[in-house]
Amino acid sequence: MKEQTLNLSISGMTCDGCARTVANQFEDKKGVLDKTVSYPDEQAEITYDPEQITKEELIDTINATGHYKVTGEIGDQENGRSRYSLVIIGGGSTAFAAAIKASELGGTALIINKGLPTGGTCVNVGCVPSKTLIRTAEAHHRAKNPGFEGIETQSRIADFKKIIDQKREMVQDLRQQKYIDVIKDDPNITLLKVRGTLVDQHTVEAGGETYHADHILIATGASTFVPDVPGLEEAGYLTNESAYELEELPESLIVFGGGYIALENAQLFARLGSKVTIVQRSAHVLSDQPDELARGLTGYLKDEGITVLTNTDVKEVKSTGDEKMVELTVNGQETTLKATHLLVATGRQGNSGGLGLEQVGIDTVGRGYIPVDESMRSSVPNIFAAGDITGQYQFVYTAAYEGNLAAENALRGASRKADYSVLPWVIFTDPQVAGIGMDELQAREAGINYDTTKLTLDNVPRSIAARDTRGFIKLIRNKENDQLVGARILAPEGSELLMELAMAMRHGVTVKSLISEFHPYLTLSEGIKLAALTFDKDVKKLSCCAV
Repeated sequence: MKEQTLNLSISGMTCDGCARTVANQFEDKKGVLDKTVSYPDEQAEITYDPEQITKEELIDTINATGHYKVTGEIGDQENGRSRYSLVIIGGGSTAFAAAIKASELGGTALIINKGLPTGGTCVNVGCVPSKTLIRTAEAHHRAKNPGFEGIETQSRIADFKKIIDQKREMVQDLRQQKYIDVIKDDPNITLLKVRGTLVDQHTVEAGGETYHADHILIATGASTFVPDVPGLEEAGYLTNESAYELEELPESLIVFGGGYIALENAQLFARLGSKVTIVQRSAHVLSDQPDELARGLTGYLKDEGITVLTNTDVKEVKSTGDEKMVELTVNGQETTLKATHLLVATGRQGNSGGLGLEQVGIDTVGRGYIPVDESMRSSVPNIFAAGDITGQYQFVYTAAYEGNLAAENALRGASRKADYSVLPWVIFTDPQVAGIGMDELQAREAGINYDTTKLTLDNVPRSIAARDTRGFIKLIRNKENDQLVGARILAPEGSELLMELAMAMRHGVTVKSLISEFHPYLTLSEGIKLAALTFDKDVKKLSCCAV
């Protein structure tokens, strides 16, 4: 007889009596050799003969009570270590996507997380809180600026703390619904809220215990990179992890950085009532995007009273009472800025410290990122890395995609490659900045025989009717096959145009075919058709809906 031991996490037990009730379910159960159920640990340890009873039957025995549920398996014991198909260090979208995929493929997954709360950056300190606060600020801004003659409106912030409390409730609800609840009834997934460290290429230590895995996935994400500026630490500063927890609106705010996090937050706080200054090192904000996008957005931000300083070099930060003083040069000229708060949004760095990477021979690159190949494998074949920790595409949807891909390649022994050729992205300023595929420089470097067209929104009926013609739609096509290779958009709700373009690019739809499709009049999506038309026609000479 070959006995095995099964460790299970169990929910629903509220006292020692509950534990005895669970244990009693196995009395006289053929094949059960021993059992220990602990209410404080919320666990059951069952020794059994696999030739007489299966693991699934043991789990079903507990679930059949209707009161207690198996929420995870803590693996089969092997040499005193718990064994899993996949051990994941990290607890965000990458980790959950990987664990769910591993379970779907018949494996067991252990998620070990001790950084941000369950759900990682997106739900806790990134996408979810920022976007709901952006919408809050937009509602306040629109109420004060309706944009239509004959309408007089006003808006005031009566209780800033209530805004933050509402954000917290939303974060908690989504954390529970989209993460914790998703895996709670999956017996193949276990979640441990402890810090994990690599021991060797098949072993992770967590909470004083060791866990063995066929494969390991590192999904610890990234956090704010804080530049080495004299006096910054002493003066104190905000990041995306702390800014959304403020319970009083900053009177004034200096934002270090010109990327998407910096710009979204600058406009958010400015619209809520803070006096905001953006300090950017390079010649323009969005330094990785075409200049016309940056110039256009900068103009609209300035129209809302935001100061945008470029070509800057921050020399020192001092704190004097309730104010922070920032000494810097702007275009070579020395100046001093003052504000009640500072927000650092100068890029990201990988959360790779303390993982024990040196134990397995994995070196990091850049700001602590783990290099991987196209299948998400690190330099150690059975150890994968995915999500923000790789430093590639730091979006929640690419993180989930990579986690899923890593799990599939791990459990199937495959090498399916990540494909980012049609990757839409959005910056949630107003107007939004959105893009997909190549820009003109990238098309030229790729040797594509391309041409472009640019349609300003004062040619789009929907925008004219809405009294908001800010921005443009720019399309880039391959002249040889009439297919789109990229697009850049600056427009209110411009992100909603991306998926039509994504589908067209993915399936090789020509510009001619795109024009031939019906686009309802007075929708923003009609702007795509009009922009496509301008490759060969002057839309100012066309009547409504004419082609």
